[in-house]
Amino acid sequence: MGMTDLPMLSALRTKMQWHQERQRVLAENISNSDTPNFKPRDLVEPKFDNGGMGPAAGGMGSLSMVRTSANHIQAAGASDSFTSSNRDAYQTRPAGNSVSLEDQMMKVSANQMDYAAVSSLYSRSLGLLKTAIGKR
Repeated sequence: MGMTDLPMLSALRTKMQWHQERQRVLAENISNSDTPNFKPRDLVEPKFDNGGMGPAAGGMGSLSMVRTSANHIQAAGASDSFTSSNRDAYQTRPAGNSVSLEDQMMKVSANQMDYAAVSSLYSRSLGLLKTAIGKR
């Protein structure tokens, strides 16, 4: 097994590839900001299992919320007032285009920062492994 075949490094590579693809999708959204009836798209973030063994069908697992006091906020059946709302509904222009350049640019910059963090973690992990085997 090669050093780059380790599950942690594989998960980081998958995450970097996802950020690269998301950057492409966001760039398409920005380039089509004046195209009539264009709807912006985004990618679903990959889920990893608890062991870091790569994408998993079930996601990260779930923890149920437990109400330990009557003064705590109720977990089940709580109001959805704190969930993010679909802002595209009122941002659609008369031509049918619903791309918000401000939102897309915020997503692009967040994506760039996340990619930089993941690639830094990947290179540091490789450096630690090289140090551990005495190749530094």
